[in-house]
Amino acid sequence: MSSISESLAKAESILGANNVAEPRREAASLVMLAIKKEKTFLYSHSDYELTDAETSIFESLLDRRAAREPLQYISGVQEFYGLEFEVTPDVLIPRPETEMVVEHAVEMLKLSASKRFCEIGVGSGCISISILHNVPDATAVGLDVSPAAIEVARRNAEKLRVCDRLQLLESDVFEKSPDERFDMIVSNPPYVPSIDIEGLQAEVRDFEPHLALSDGRDGLSIISRIIDQSPRFLRSGGFLLMEIGFNQSPLVVEMFDSEKWNQPEMFPDLQDIPRLVCAQLI
Repeated sequence: MSSISESLAKAESILGANNVAEPRREAASLVMLAIKKEKTFLYSHSDYELTDAETSIFESLLDRRAAREPLQYISGVQEFYGLEFEVTPDVLIPRPETEMVVEHAVEMLKLSASKRFCEIGVGSGCISISILHNVPDATAVGLDVSPAAIEVARRNAEKLRVCDRLQLLESDVFEKSPDERFDMIVSNPPYVPSIDIEGLQAEVRDFEPHLALSDGRDGLSIISRIIDQSPRFLRSGGFLLMEIGFNQSPLVVEMFDSEKWNQPEMFPDLQDIPRLVCAQLI
């Protein structure tokens, strides 16, 4: 048997040798998962010896993380916008920059009359569910081409008690969307160019679903479809909020027909990269 301090040292060494970022922090997370204790326990009981069962779990978790499997898939959860979401390899891991979509949507929907919105590519449900959680009288439709992703979103909606306000449908963009007009459409579409996939961090490249990362082309084809088709599903004066990728903003702005849309606005993320496009239908 090994103590917590010995397990931490072992994990930090192995993770560091396998190029895992922040190996000390990641080691602590693995020990916490194995023994089902909080961080304060680790450092106040560093001489605690793991049981045989805990050691076995710890070794298994360590092997997975050393192989660069994301910690979020190992733990099965990720925090986003103050809520805890289930994540599996069927969905993207929610990222801090995507909280921009939620932040802007919440502010705008609170001023809207009907507060009805649609999400394209619902994934884990983190965007729609976070909006619904913060706008109690809003309702939504979440669309995703992946049936497995729809099931993850459904479980999250049930756990976070918004399932009665979120309709989930398997759909390729708007293909099977209800024939109605929304106050807002939100999306974090697959925007990574296929040529860039190989250069992504191993955790992303080897474990996250490529269907949700990339369109298999230049990263712009699904963005273009959403922009082209949104006017059919937005009320006059409604908004499209969409996360986009690095260096895509000039090309994305050009996709908006000035006869249908007001001039789009771009909002930068914390690294000053244009990350969110917001456009209003005329």
